[in-house]
Amino acid sequence: MTATSQIADRHREQFRAEGFFVLENVMPPSHVELMRDELQHYMVQIHAGMDRLGQDKIGINHRNKRYFIMNRHEETGRLRPVLFSDYMADICRATIGENAWLLNEQYVIKCPGPGTKFSWHQDSGYVALPHRPWITCWFALDDMSEANGTIYILPFSRAGVRQRVEHQKDPESNDMVGYTGNDPGDPVICPAGSIAVFSSVVFHRSGTNTTTANRRAFTAEYSSEPLIDKTNPGQKWAENWPFLRDGCVIR
Repeated sequence: MTATSQIADRHREQFRAEGFFVLENVMPPSHVELMRDELQHYMVQIHAGMDRLGQDKIGINHRNKRYFIMNRHEETGRLRPVLFSDYMADICRATIGENAWLLNEQYVIKCPGPGTKFSWHQDSGYVALPHRPWITCWFALDDMSEANGTIYILPFSRAGVRQRVEHQKDPESNDMVGYTGNDPGDPVICPAGSIAVFSSVVFHRSGTNTTTANRRAFTAEYSSEPLIDKTNPGQKWAENWPFLRDGCVIR
């Protein structure tokens, strides 16, 4: 199965008008299982590191609370069939165009319990460097619900902005916050194997996982150009793996 048959004109129009769309059941089941297996591999590594240090925290990873596992796909290469797949190429062509770079990728795991929600933000709000908006692709590796802390998206028409805004850091959570209105947003409720696609200037947040199981998701960001600070070549803002050139996948 590819995304070609799944991306309809209504998805393209929704992306232009509101900044996002959701493709349900777009991933082959084998890819979902592959991503879950790879996640388990990294979780074992993280827990072994915690055990060696005799602590339950390494960086922003907290044992049995939350995990952020970023830019590790080159370690084993097993995620390449997903990240550089035909269906991801179709998504990029329908949103950012014929040229694409994979900026970053990461697993985001919410364990049951409080302290796992995230405030309203734009992904572009974390990057002060001038840039074209990119797309974030949010892969559901479990069935997503409000109960297990899915993401909520604020459409352009209700946010009132279509460009990056300055964010403020929350002193308690260290989250960057760009929207403080009362709109709760639209929850992304979808089965495992679905992908929510949204612009980096779309506001989104996520809730607390109130279930008894981990909520597993994966995000990949693709841009029509590399994210580079031309005034400071030594500063690395993104991994910038080439993906599409003139509409063709770079193998």
